[in-house]
Amino acid sequence: MEIMEIIDMMEETIDKAPTVPLSGKILVDKEDILDYIQEMRLVFPDEVKEAKWVKEERERILAEAQSRSDEMIKNAEEKVVQMIDEHEVTKQAVEQANQMVNDAQQKAMEIKTDCDQYADDILNDLEKRLDMLSKKVHDDRAYFENK
Repeated sequence: MEIMEIIDMMEETIDKAPTVPLSGKILVDKEDILDYIQEMRLVFPDEVKEAKWVKEERERILAEAQSRSDEMIKNAEEKVVQMIDEHEVTKQAVEQANQMVNDAQQKAMEIKTDCDQYADDILNDLEKRLDMLSKKVHDDRAYFENK
């Protein structure tokens, strides 16, 4: 169960709770609300684990991109050496190898940028969800403290 589902269930309990006449207040079972809060405490670590996974996945993708980039650069450099040995195509080989190196570096930067954006989007979404949850818990606690 996700935190947002628990919050929805808590809201449904509050919406269905009987009202105290002439006060605008409601009567809710304290144990029900405490159960919801306990469930949120149990689910919250899963949300944190998800954020950690996103971070680790980003790092893995970046490492893979760096490895691919390094391999592409190495291959391009090897190609340069090989082509230099062939006197007739030396100039063409240097140009082609440099282009390969530039292409590899550009592709690596694109992959890194895409990975950073993906991780940032996921973390922004998670941050918003956690902020909403924190506010909801704070509001609910304040509500019960003011009863």
